[in-house]
Amino acid sequence: MGMDRNTVIGFVLIGVLLIAMLTINNRSKMAYEAEQQKIEKRKADSLAKIAPKLDTSAARSKQLDSLHIASQQQTGFQVAGATEDTVVVENEVMKIVFNTKGAQPKQVTLKKFRKYDSSQVVLLTGSFNNLSYRINVANKGVESSGVIFKAEPVVLNADKSQTISFVSGDSTGDKITHQYTIRPADYLIDLNISAIGADHLFSQNNITFNWQTEAEQIEKDHKYEATQTQIGFVKDGNFDFEHLGKGSSESFSKPVDWVATKQQFFITALLAKNKFTSANIDWKVPADTNSFIAQTSTIAQYALIPGNTAAVPLQLYYGPSDYNILKKYDNKMENLVPYGSGVFAFVKYINRHFLLPVFNFLERNIASMGIVILLLTLLIRLITSPILYKSYLSGAKMKVLKPEVDALKEKFKNPKTGELDQQAFSMEQMKLWKSAGVSPLGGCLPALLQIPIFMSLYYFFQSNIDLRGKSFLWSSDLASYDSIAKLPFSIPFYGDHVSLFTLTAVITSLLISIYSMNNMQDNSNPVMKYMPYIFPVLLLGVFNNLPSALTWYYTISNTITLILQIVIQKYVINHEKILAEINENRKKPVKKSKLAERMEAMQEAQKKLQDEKNKSRKK
Repeated sequence: MGMDRNTVIGFVLIGVLLIAMLTINNRSKMAYEAEQQKIEKRKADSLAKIAPKLDTSAARSKQLDSLHIASQQQTGFQVAGATEDTVVVENEVMKIVFNTKGAQPKQVTLKKFRKYDSSQVVLLTGSFNNLSYRINVANKGVESSGVIFKAEPVVLNADKSQTISFVSGDSTGDKITHQYTIRPADYLIDLNISAIGADHLFSQNNITFNWQTEAEQIEKDHKYEATQTQIGFVKDGNFDFEHLGKGSSESFSKPVDWVATKQQFFITALLAKNKFTSANIDWKVPADTNSFIAQTSTIAQYALIPGNTAAVPLQLYYGPSDYNILKKYDNKMENLVPYGSGVFAFVKYINRHFLLPVFNFLERNIASMGIVILLLTLLIRLITSPILYKSYLSGAKMKVLKPEVDALKEKFKNPKTGELDQQAFSMEQMKLWKSAGVSPLGGCLPALLQIPIFMSLYYFFQSNIDLRGKSFLWSSDLASYDSIAKLPFSIPFYGDHVSLFTLTAVITSLLISIYSMNNMQDNSNPVMKYMPYIFPVLLLGVFNNLPSALTWYYTISNTITLILQIVIQKYVINHEKILAEINENRKKPVKKSKLAERMEAMQEAQKKLQDEKNKSRKK
């Protein structure tokens, strides 16, 4: 609310008068107190001559304690004499720096992992990271993150785990303890929060946790890492996740087991052993790619058992998104590893129960990760070779029937217009295939059956942390794209670098397309002439930013496919034998399936309807 000039002048004059009155009163008071001190001094000197000497040290100590208690009650909930400090606890895989202010992890260094710039992976590096809750102290609420705790000595337990406790309390006997347990070679930390005086320290037998995390860039491609980052959670016993997008929020009224920020290969998570009663998650994504990947804020409610004491068992996870590590916790955190999602969610079972065990076996016995991928690809192609053979066999049968199919085209071609009676031709073509024992779906079904394997490998090579940091040939990191040249500009849909593995994958794919087109039953369609070139060009843009492990796999797979295709069609499939088999099939009575009968009936009905329309037009 604004004030005019007269109001301002009035307040200034009132201020001047008050200062003058206080100054005059203060001088009068000082003169009076000086006179009283002289009188008291004369009395004290007289008494001192006859009174025994007193030890004033105890009285002084008592006075200081009273002053400290008064100060403590005014400033808040803290340990006597405690000051902000840090304590370091580490095991074989990580080093945790705890801050006594808030009694929470301040920084976590993962010893076995390096960032894209070769520095160690460090989580909780920014000022945004925080784990806090509200405490009722001195008739007001304070955040635990602002309270100074006292760190007790680290205790080494019989199972080699380490326990460190942080304690804070006041003069009334109220006390809060944060006890952390760090197990050997483990990324999961137990956090047990206990309180004495819980019935008045927390409102309505409830603790509201505020958990904030900032995910900083760890991999070399900020944009790609952001696409692989998710907000994961288990609500009402079911796992779910959200992609970052441009930022969003989620609210849960049902119990929540845990919430997590999963970057491409690393996870920061807060877990409640007895579940949060409800939660709200909000995440923000910066527009600046030089900044952090995402900032996540979680408000979670935890219900306490009514009483003077309370215990809240929580857990914190700071570590890799490794399926084998997460699976052993038995809390559904392994679902954070995206081995399949959306329409292809089912392929995660192929990855978990087939590809991952085989990959782990090969990794344990072979030093080069590139050779591991090569052998895995050979095994997969060996398993799928019968499907591939059936597809090529069906194509070979159709190629043998091509002269007869061409004759049918000429038969049902309008001599005046040259247009093909497509319905009549399709009916006769189906009869021809049926009499020869050829299935029109013989080439399509085998290809469709290979899609789950194709997609499972697509997810597998993007999500497997064991590929991270592993080099092969010219690629320094199989979990990221390889680059043989950095462009001075960025090409839309392609990028600002040249990936050699992408080029080899695209070239081998192009060779397969060209070879397949040359062996097609009908390649007279002008559109089909350009099809072999369209798909590889699309792959060039899609693959250029994908992990080199994936493009290396596609290169091997395409090469094997091309070799198998040439060998099977030229040296395995006997075309004379196929022709003899077709002739034998024609001698057998044709057994029609109900579906085939219905299709033929529909085609007959359509043909009759078309004939009637043609007759009516002639009239």
